[in-house]
Amino acid sequence: MSAAGTRPIAVYTDVEDTDPSLGIRLLEENGFEVRVLGTRDPDEIIAGARDATVLLPGYAAITREIIEALPQLRLVSLMSMGFDYVDLEAASERGVWVTNVPGAATEEVATHALAILLSSVRQLPFYTASANPRDWNERAAAPPPRLSETTLGIIGLGKIGRELARLAGPLFGTIVGYDPMLPDTPEVRAELEGLGVVRAELEEVRRTADVLSLHLPLTPETERMVDAAFLAEMPRGSVLVNVSRGGLIDDGALVAALDEGRLSGAALDVLDQEPPAEGHPLLGRDDIVLTPHIAYFSARTEIEYVRIQAQNAVSLLESGNPDSPVNRPL
Repeated sequence: MSAAGTRPIAVYTDVEDTDPSLGIRLLEENGFEVRVLGTRDPDEIIAGARDATVLLPGYAAITREIIEALPQLRLVSLMSMGFDYVDLEAASERGVWVTNVPGAATEEVATHALAILLSSVRQLPFYTASANPRDWNERAAAPPPRLSETTLGIIGLGKIGRELARLAGPLFGTIVGYDPMLPDTPEVRAELEGLGVVRAELEEVRRTADVLSLHLPLTPETERMVDAAFLAEMPRGSVLVNVSRGGLIDDGALVAALDEGRLSGAALDVLDQEPPAEGHPLLGRDDIVLTPHIAYFSARTEIEYVRIQAQNAVSLLESGNPDSPVNRPL
């Protein structure tokens, strides 16, 4: 992976909300020279990582331009489950592995989805604002539903979607789920039955779910899939939940659906632009529960994300293969 007598170089690009010290220590103990650039700027990344074997991004987009400018690069090790901000095609063409941190925050993300879902269904933004002497007896335009008479829809039945079903099962009357990638085997059918999930086609889930939760990667096929036509087919007064990627939703269509009363609320941990610009249409609304892409975060994941990111580089150095690849380089 490096010339004889030299140490392979691992470069952290941006670490603005992360303490990488655990990862740095793990990498150095296993023979890496480590640099921390502290930038998302592609020119600065290229300048500071020309001899890098491993890139360890936080939120920096790793483009084809960056990948092709780093001749010794063998791994882009991400600190997230999603990998839509890396050019996988370019990485694979150049023989570069890309890895993520699968399963590290399954419990946290599913729990967060349930928390913001309940906050939206129970209209907590409205009622926390009205909990004052002047507005004490104010009521929202429509009363919240009883959960046991409500259907939860889950689009994406991976680890997080299934964990949400497990947590939410005792609360909802019915759970319906859709996932074209999940195999239809006796084992899968038994697991879904145990979770109380009725598997259905996308159209049925969208049409019947009073609360609809998205658990999908952002791909060319899923980008802006929740558009005006999609929202028009949802039950009137329903709630949309998204803890996956902001790009799954057409923001203008969501705003229109909320303004028209098609949706009663939305619960979001992600936006298409992060951090959002001033005046972003989904900011400051009392019918939206919004958190700042924090669903993954806990005392445990704060450690595990950093450790797994670094361990993928160590495993590549030791065996020639990282632990959790999302591509197969040529």
